Amino acid sequence: MWRVDDIFLNILQSTQKRTVMKKSALSLSATLLALGIGLSGCQTMNPYTDEKQTSKATQGAAIGAAAGALLGIVSSDEKKDRMKRALVGAGIGAIAGGSVGYYMDVQEAKLRQKLRNTGVSITRNGDNIILNMPGDITFDTNESHVKQNFVSVLDSVSEVLKEYESTMIEVAGHTDSRGSERYNQMLSESRAHAVSDHLVRFGVQPVRIDKVGFGEMYPIASNATTNGRQSNRRVELTLLPYTKS
Repeated sequence: MWRVDDIFLNILQSTQKRTVMKKSALSLSATLLALGIGLSGCQTMNPYTDEKQTSKATQGAAIGAAAGALLGIVSSDEKKDRMKRALVGAGIGAIAGGSVGYYMDVQEAKLRQKLRNTGVSITRNGDNIILNMPGDITFDTNESHVKQNFVSVLDSVSEVLKEYESTMIEVAGHTDSRGSERYNQMLSESRAHAVSDHLVRFGVQPVRIDKVGFGEMYPIASNATTNGRQSNRRVELTLLPYTKS
Protein backbone atom coordinates (compact mmCIF):
# COMPACT_ATOMS: atom_id res chain seq x y z
CA MET A 1 0.00 0.00 0.00
CA TRP A 2 1.51 3.32 -1.08
CA ARG A 3 1.67 6.08 1.52
CA VAL A 4 1.07 9.71 0.51
CA ASP A 5 4.66 10.71 1.38
CA ASP A 6 5.99 7.82 -0.77
CA ILE A 7 3.99 9.05 -3.75
CA PHE A 8 5.32 12.61 -3.40
CA LEU A 9 8.88 11.27 -3.05
CA ASN A 10 8.57 9.36 -6.33
CA ILE A 11 7.17 12.41 -8.11
CA LEU A 12 10.09 14.52 -6.83
CA GLN A 13 12.67 11.94 -7.93
CA SER A 14 11.10 11.71 -11.39
CA THR A 15 11.19 15.51 -11.76
CA GLN A 16 14.82 15.62 -10.69
CA LYS A 17 15.76 12.98 -13.28
CA ARG A 18 14.11 14.96 -16.09
CA THR A 19 15.95 18.10 -14.98
CA VAL A 20 19.30 16.29 -14.98
CA MET A 21 18.63 14.88 -18.47
CA LYS A 22 17.82 18.35 -19.85
CA LYS A 23 20.93 19.90 -18.30
CA SER A 24 23.05 17.04 -19.64
CA ALA A 25 21.76 17.60 -23.17
CA LEU A 26 22.45 21.33 -23.04
CA SER A 27 25.99 20.81 -21.73
CA LEU A 28 27.08 18.05 -24.13
CA SER A 29 28.88 20.40 -26.52
CA ALA A 30 30.85 21.99 -23.69
CA THR A 31 31.76 18.53 -22.41
CA LEU A 32 33.01 17.44 -25.80
CA LEU A 33 35.05 20.64 -26.11
CA ALA A 34 36.70 19.93 -22.78
CA LEU A 35 37.42 16.37 -23.82
CA GLY A 36 38.88 17.60 -27.09
CA ILE A 37 41.34 19.76 -25.19
CA GLY A 38 42.34 16.85 -23.00
CA LEU A 39 42.90 14.58 -26.01
CA SER A 40 45.23 16.90 -27.88
CA GLY A 41 48.21 14.79 -26.88
CA CYS A 42 46.71 11.58 -28.34
CA GLN A 43 46.84 12.56 -32.00
CA THR A 44 48.36 10.88 -35.02
CA MET A 45 49.19 12.16 -38.50
CA ASN A 46 46.89 11.03 -41.31
CA PRO A 47 49.12 9.98 -44.25
CA TYR A 48 46.48 10.86 -46.87
CA THR A 49 45.52 14.33 -45.63
CA ASP A 50 48.64 15.50 -43.74
CA GLU A 51 46.33 16.46 -40.88
CA LYS A 52 46.54 15.56 -37.20
CA GLN A 53 43.65 13.48 -35.89
CA THR A 54 42.80 11.91 -32.56
CA SER A 55 43.10 8.14 -32.51
CA LYS A 56 39.79 6.35 -33.02
CA ALA A 57 40.01 4.33 -29.80
CA THR A 58 40.71 7.34 -27.57
CA GLN A 59 38.21 9.54 -29.33
CA GLY A 60 35.46 6.94 -29.28
CA ALA A 61 35.89 6.26 -25.57
CA ALA A 62 35.83 9.94 -24.65
CA ILE A 63 32.82 10.82 -26.79
CA GLY A 64 31.01 7.72 -25.60
CA ALA A 65 31.52 8.78 -22.00
CA ALA A 66 30.11 12.24 -22.67
CA ALA A 67 27.18 10.93 -24.70
CA GLY A 68 26.28 8.60 -21.85
CA ALA A 69 24.83 11.65 -20.09
CA LEU A 70 22.08 11.73 -22.71
CA LEU A 71 20.27 8.63 -21.47
CA GLY A 72 16.65 8.76 -22.63
CA ILE A 73 17.32 10.93 -25.70
CA VAL A 74 16.86 9.38 -29.14
CA SER A 75 20.17 7.87 -30.25
CA SER A 76 21.83 9.13 -33.42
CA ASP A 77 22.55 5.48 -34.16
CA GLU A 78 18.81 4.90 -34.55
CA LYS A 79 18.60 7.66 -37.15
CA LYS A 80 21.64 6.22 -38.89
CA ASP A 81 20.03 2.77 -39.01
CA ARG A 82 16.84 4.20 -40.52
CA MET A 83 18.88 5.95 -43.19
CA LYS A 84 20.77 2.76 -43.96
CA ARG A 85 17.49 0.94 -44.59
CA ALA A 86 16.44 3.73 -46.95
CA LEU A 87 19.74 3.46 -48.82
CA VAL A 88 19.23 -0.27 -49.26
CA GLY A 89 15.83 0.48 -50.78
CA ALA A 90 17.41 3.03 -53.12
CA GLY A 91 19.95 0.47 -54.35
CA ILE A 92 22.99 2.35 -52.98
CA GLY A 93 25.85 0.02 -52.14
CA ALA A 94 27.57 -0.12 -48.75
CA ILE A 95 31.32 0.04 -48.11
CA ALA A 96 33.13 -3.11 -47.00
CA GLY A 97 34.42 -2.74 -43.46
CA GLY A 98 38.10 -3.05 -44.30
CA SER A 99 38.08 -0.21 -46.82
CA VAL A 100 36.09 2.39 -44.85
CA GLY A 101 39.14 4.25 -43.56
CA TYR A 102 40.70 4.61 -47.00
CA TYR A 103 37.34 5.61 -48.53
CA MET A 104 36.90 8.45 -46.03
CA ASP A 105 40.59 9.46 -46.21
CA VAL A 106 40.44 10.05 -49.96
CA GLN A 107 37.09 11.83 -49.70
CA GLU A 108 38.48 14.10 -46.97
CA ALA A 109 41.56 14.90 -49.07
CA LYS A 110 39.38 15.95 -52.02
CA LEU A 111 37.20 18.12 -49.80
CA ARG A 112 40.24 19.83 -48.27
CA GLN A 113 41.57 20.56 -51.74
CA LYS A 114 38.32 22.07 -52.97
CA LEU A 115 37.47 24.00 -49.79
CA ARG A 116 40.87 25.58 -49.16
CA ASN A 117 40.51 29.30 -48.29
CA THR A 118 36.69 29.18 -48.40
CA GLY A 119 36.13 29.66 -44.66
CA VAL A 120 34.73 26.12 -44.27
CA SER A 121 36.61 24.12 -41.64
CA ILE A 122 37.02 20.35 -41.88
CA THR A 123 37.31 18.10 -38.82
CA ARG A 124 37.89 14.35 -38.79
CA ASN A 125 36.19 12.34 -36.02
CA GLY A 126 37.08 8.68 -36.48
CA ASP A 127 35.50 7.65 -39.79
CA ASN A 128 33.25 10.72 -39.87
CA ILE A 129 34.04 14.05 -41.55
CA ILE A 130 32.51 17.29 -40.25
CA LEU A 131 32.24 20.40 -42.44
CA ASN A 132 31.61 23.52 -40.38
CA MET A 133 30.05 26.33 -42.43
CA PRO A 134 30.00 29.58 -40.40
CA GLY A 135 26.75 31.49 -40.70
CA ASP A 136 28.46 34.77 -41.58
CA ILE A 137 29.79 33.36 -44.86
CA THR A 138 26.77 31.19 -45.62
CA PHE A 139 23.77 33.41 -44.78
CA ASP A 140 22.91 37.04 -44.20
CA THR A 141 21.74 37.94 -40.69
CA ASN A 142 18.36 36.38 -39.87
CA GLU A 143 18.11 34.95 -43.40
CA SER A 144 17.92 31.36 -44.60
CA HIS A 145 18.77 31.93 -48.26
CA VAL A 146 22.31 30.84 -49.12
CA LYS A 147 24.51 33.80 -50.03
CA GLN A 148 25.20 34.01 -53.76
CA ASN A 149 28.97 34.09 -53.26
CA PHE A 150 28.76 30.88 -51.21
CA VAL A 151 26.87 28.91 -53.87
CA SER A 152 30.07 27.88 -55.64
CA VAL A 153 31.41 26.48 -52.35
CA LEU A 154 28.33 24.30 -51.92
CA ASP A 155 28.70 23.24 -55.56
CA SER A 156 32.21 22.00 -54.75
CA VAL A 157 30.93 20.06 -51.74
CA SER A 158 28.13 18.57 -53.83
CA GLU A 159 30.57 17.52 -56.53
CA VAL A 160 32.56 15.41 -54.06
CA LEU A 161 29.43 14.01 -52.40
CA LYS A 162 28.07 12.89 -55.76
CA GLU A 163 31.29 10.97 -56.40
CA TYR A 164 31.17 9.25 -52.99
CA GLU A 165 27.57 8.09 -52.98
CA SER A 166 28.09 5.62 -50.12
CA THR A 167 28.39 8.59 -47.76
CA MET A 168 25.44 9.57 -45.58
CA ILE A 169 25.01 13.28 -44.81
CA GLU A 170 23.55 14.98 -41.76
CA VAL A 171 22.88 18.68 -42.35
CA ALA A 172 22.48 20.42 -38.98
CA GLY A 173 21.61 24.07 -38.41
CA HIS A 174 22.72 25.91 -35.25
CA THR A 175 22.20 29.44 -33.88
CA ASP A 176 23.47 31.61 -31.05
CA SER A 177 21.28 32.27 -28.00
CA ARG A 178 20.00 35.72 -28.97
CA GLY A 179 16.29 35.80 -29.75
CA SER A 180 13.64 33.38 -28.57
CA GLU A 181 14.21 29.62 -28.51
CA ARG A 182 11.27 29.16 -30.89
CA TYR A 183 12.67 31.62 -33.43
CA ASN A 184 16.17 30.15 -33.23
CA GLN A 185 14.80 26.65 -33.71
CA MET A 186 12.87 27.68 -36.81
CA LEU A 187 15.86 29.58 -38.25
CA SER A 188 18.20 26.62 -37.70
CA GLU A 189 15.77 24.28 -39.45
CA SER A 190 15.30 26.66 -42.38
CA ARG A 191 19.05 27.00 -42.88
CA ALA A 192 19.57 23.23 -42.71
CA HIS A 193 16.86 22.80 -45.36
CA ALA A 194 18.39 25.50 -47.56
CA VAL A 195 21.80 23.80 -47.61
CA SER A 196 20.23 20.37 -48.10
CA ASP A 197 18.06 21.62 -50.98
CA HIS A 198 21.13 23.00 -52.72
CA LEU A 199 22.93 19.65 -52.47
CA VAL A 200 19.88 17.92 -53.95
CA ARG A 201 19.63 20.41 -56.81
CA PHE A 202 23.24 19.65 -57.67
CA GLY A 203 22.42 15.92 -57.86
CA VAL A 204 23.02 14.46 -54.39
CA GLN A 205 20.37 11.80 -53.69
CA PRO A 206 17.83 13.04 -51.08
CA VAL A 207 17.72 9.60 -49.47
CA ARG A 208 21.30 10.13 -48.28
CA ILE A 209 20.49 13.36 -46.43
CA ASP A 210 19.10 13.88 -42.94
CA LYS A 211 18.12 17.48 -42.13
CA VAL A 212 17.88 18.73 -38.55
CA GLY A 213 17.78 22.05 -36.71
CA PHE A 214 19.21 22.31 -33.20
CA GLY A 215 18.54 26.00 -32.58
CA GLU A 216 20.69 27.30 -29.73
CA MET A 217 21.02 23.91 -28.02
CA TYR A 218 24.61 22.99 -28.93
CA PRO A 219 26.97 25.98 -28.77
CA ILE A 220 30.65 25.41 -29.55
CA ALA A 221 31.73 28.71 -27.93
CA SER A 222 30.47 31.18 -25.35
CA ASN A 223 27.37 33.17 -26.29
CA ALA A 224 28.60 35.96 -24.00
CA THR A 225 30.99 37.32 -26.66
CA THR A 226 30.55 38.54 -30.23
CA ASN A 227 33.09 36.08 -31.58
CA GLY A 228 31.51 33.25 -29.63
CA ARG A 229 28.04 33.96 -31.00
CA GLN A 230 29.47 34.14 -34.50
CA SER A 231 31.02 30.69 -34.06
CA ASN A 232 27.72 29.26 -32.83
CA ARG A 233 25.80 30.51 -35.89
CA ARG A 234 26.68 27.72 -38.29
CA VAL A 235 25.57 24.83 -40.45
CA GLU A 236 27.44 21.56 -39.98
CA LEU A 237 27.58 18.73 -42.50
CA THR A 238 28.53 15.43 -40.91
CA LEU A 239 29.58 12.82 -43.47
CA LEU A 240 29.20 9.23 -42.33
CA PRO A 241 30.24 6.12 -44.25
CA TYR A 242 27.45 3.73 -45.22
CA THR A 243 28.90 0.40 -44.12
CA LYS A 244 27.71 -3.16 -44.28
CA SER A 245 26.06 -4.35 -41.07
